[in-house]
Amino acid sequence: MKHIKLRTILAATASLILLGSCSDYLDILPTNDVVLDNFWKEKADVSSVLNGCYESLEQSDCLNRFAIWGELRSDNIIAGNSTGFELSEILKENILPTNSYCTWQPVYRTINRCNTVIHYAPHVHQVDPNYTMTEMNANIAEASALRDLCYFYLIRTFRDVPYSTQPSVDDTEDYILPATPFSQVLDSLITDLENVKDYAVRRYYLEENELAYYNSSRITRWAIYAMLADMYLWKGDYDNCIKYCDYIIDYKKQQYKDLYDRNVDVTDIKLFNGVPLIVEQLDGNNTCGHAYNEIFGKGNSFESIFELYFRDNQSVTNSYVSNYYGDRSNDLRQFSAPDFLYKNTSAGTNDIFKKRDCRAYEDIKLSSSKYAICKYARQSVSFRNENLSTDQDLRLSDARRSNNYANWIIYRLTDVMLMKAEAEVMKGDQFFKDAFSLVNAVNKRAVNVTTTAVKDTLVYADYASSQRSMEDLVFQERHRETLFEGKRWFDLVRLARRDGNNNRLISLVSNKYEDNVNAIKIKLADPNILYFPYSRNELKVNPKLVQNPAYSNSEQTKTN
Repeated sequence: MKHIKLRTILAATASLILLGSCSDYLDILPTNDVVLDNFWKEKADVSSVLNGCYESLEQSDCLNRFAIWGELRSDNIIAGNSTGFELSEILKENILPTNSYCTWQPVYRTINRCNTVIHYAPHVHQVDPNYTMTEMNANIAEASALRDLCYFYLIRTFRDVPYSTQPSVDDTEDYILPATPFSQVLDSLITDLENVKDYAVRRYYLEENELAYYNSSRITRWAIYAMLADMYLWKGDYDNCIKYCDYIIDYKKQQYKDLYDRNVDVTDIKLFNGVPLIVEQLDGNNTCGHAYNEIFGKGNSFESIFELYFRDNQSVTNSYVSNYYGDRSNDLRQFSAPDFLYKNTSAGTNDIFKKRDCRAYEDIKLSSSKYAICKYARQSVSFRNENLSTDQDLRLSDARRSNNYANWIIYRLTDVMLMKAEAEVMKGDQFFKDAFSLVNAVNKRAVNVTTTAVKDTLVYADYASSQRSMEDLVFQERHRETLFEGKRWFDLVRLARRDGNNNRLISLVSNKYEDNVNAIKIKLADPNILYFPYSRNELKVNPKLVQNPAYSNSEQTKTN
């Protein structure tokens, strides 16, 4: 690890507005006693550095890695137009330690900023009487959650990683650490979140529709609950996963009830098997796309739990979407979707999507003989999903983004519902019906079934005969629901870890390949290959790292 050092200290920003531009806040000062004399004097200093932690996550070098690590190797992505060499090599499962996407420095940069907040916040509490214990604890919870999220991405990508909760507060210190095992890091993250969760802010503002992004683009208690649910799912602690999912689902139910009781307009939210979700088609309207427009077009929707916020005219943009998916000037960028994901959906013969499934038409479109990825790239979309036989029957119209300010969702309600369903399936057949109800709720919204008069879109008896069938049901729905959101490869790795082999992962991922299929299958059979290699540069500066054995024979691994 490149000396996890914070050689700069974050100076106060001109404004405390959340996630405002922090690009001018780097003063070249060593993080030693001089810092305490010049900074860390009042709560505004903590706020500005904490804002910098969010902005560090949003930087393209960090966000691009989160998305690429979680998506590129999955069955969702193939090459698009002018795909870069390093990305093409990853798509071919030819990942070398010299590949720049094996570097983790941008993520450790964010981690060290978070560690710095946690380290100095108690000092500010001592010197600033206006900085209360409650505020300090909430800030530490916020920084801890962001740090733990970063580590969670790292272990799912590299497995074992150097782990430290201490900042570099002295320029004479070196942080050259051996890699800590996956399970040990995961346990530490869970313990940390359990310790801080009750200090996190529940809501930042009372008004439901005012500055909504504050409550889904900052860490709240609900964001921490979602992280805990996800981590417990990876750990195989299904009771705790279910518990934290229930906290979030029950909160959303209460939030919906409160809106209804206050006569707030919630006509675009309906109950699907008892869970409130945004509808695809508004009452009195004959077109679909409303759910997409709210969740991905506008962002910070009712269903959002935590998403990175990109505000117009701020210095940091979400270039991942425009560079890799598409924008107004170009439907097709470096990534595209394999044809099996979309081909013949409107004709009703696609194996992934039913012809009425709105997600297919929202997320993918045919563009110059390839299938362009539209999720996030569209600002809005409108289409019909009835009486379809060809794509022309959709009467689809859309507005592509003209800027790079698409939010990036980390957790949302349907993601949590499907995490709970997965955990329930793994607990046994006594939980199958509840798991099926959650999956069916997500599916019913997607195919625009909003009345109880219409029968379920899925049939319980088709899946309830075995745990394997139910597990496949959940993973199929997660695939459709979280398409292109940076989650699919991680889902497949979790499945392989639970199976104790890569057979199902190989079967699914190989669907996208046309060339060298057998060679790729053989390569993917190695359990170590599920994780990226350590960067050659990291091996050079940290002799305590030992290369992933799947890559240890590579010439590019050598450090001399």
